[in-house]
Amino acid sequence: MKRLSEEQISRALTNFASNSKGCKLSPQQLLDFTNGKIDREALDSIAGQSILNPRQFDRRTIVAIAQLAALLESRNVEMDKPLDGKIAITAFFEASTRTRLSFESAVQRLDGKVLSVPDGQVTGVAKGESLADIGEMFNTYGDIVIMRHPETNSLEEIQRNLQRPLINAGNGSGHHPTQALIDWYTLLKWRPELCQDDCPEERKVHLGIIGTPGSMRAVKSFLRLSLMFTGAVKKITLISEMADPVGLDLTEPIEESPIPIDITNNVQSVLPDLDIVYVNSIAFLGDSYRNLDGRSKLQEKSPLKKDAVIMHPLARNDELPECFDETSHNLYFAQAAGAVFVRQALLIAVLNRLDRLSGV
Repeated sequence: MKRLSEEQISRALTNFASNSKGCKLSPQQLLDFTNGKIDREALDSIAGQSILNPRQFDRRTIVAIAQLAALLESRNVEMDKPLDGKIAITAFFEASTRTRLSFESAVQRLDGKVLSVPDGQVTGVAKGESLADIGEMFNTYGDIVIMRHPETNSLEEIQRNLQRPLINAGNGSGHHPTQALIDWYTLLKWRPELCQDDCPEERKVHLGIIGTPGSMRAVKSFLRLSLMFTGAVKKITLISEMADPVGLDLTEPIEESPIPIDITNNVQSVLPDLDIVYVNSIAFLGDSYRNLDGRSKLQEKSPLKKDAVIMHPLARNDELPECFDETSHNLYFAQAAGAVFVRQALLIAVLNRLDRLSGV
């Protein structure tokens, strides 16, 4: 039997789908569709920038980040050590599992180092210290700050003194831009034609969102990016029990978008026409989180299209039952599996370390 080289073993392990159930997506499919070219100019445009809100991006930059993420997922770049000598501060003043750990995994796999604040109550905040003062201290501790905070105005507060790039990992009812990038990376691997300005009509998608974007930061950011794919999304339907599920942040971009947008509270009637079902139930209302009305839950007998896919930013409750986990509708595990690579791509671009990657 022929013995595999260490490089072949590494490549095989890297290309092995990391989600245990549901759709298994190939990053190579996206790379092949875009001729394996990385849009350096688009990535260079975010070097040194803070990543706070999805409106900072355009479709070209989203696709460029997805291309780089696909490259990172498809081959072993750890030997390049692109983040060697860089320190990332993960400051999580609000509970998190996936976001914090995927950011820390992204940094450490690229040979960077992490200083972690896993709980805001172990910081000076518990003694009344301001975020502005904490930002001043962070300037000398690290090269980039990744922060989650329950207050929507926390970004402005810490940036009063912070001079390092800041990545928003969720701010109250504001935004979660890196989750939205992960969501679209997943969709571009699933259907690479969505990259195109002129996606073939039969490959365009009807996107359904179960939830309330105005009070769900991950859903809000996902919808904001989706409005940029005017050549690929043929229609968006919002499914919510609230009279105004959109909120002020999205009113203007929705009004300006050529994509038709409907709002309904009847999930069962619209499901048979949806290609993508994005679902969430945890909303930030007032100053706390709560689960919204259960009338929009997916159920085992929900009338999904045969080839429809379900997305969810996780963590889930009973709005997304486990009966879908073993089916081809499950895109949410693949969605979560792509998080490290998207965050690696973003960190490399923001910290201007693209030149450290061989063959890019």
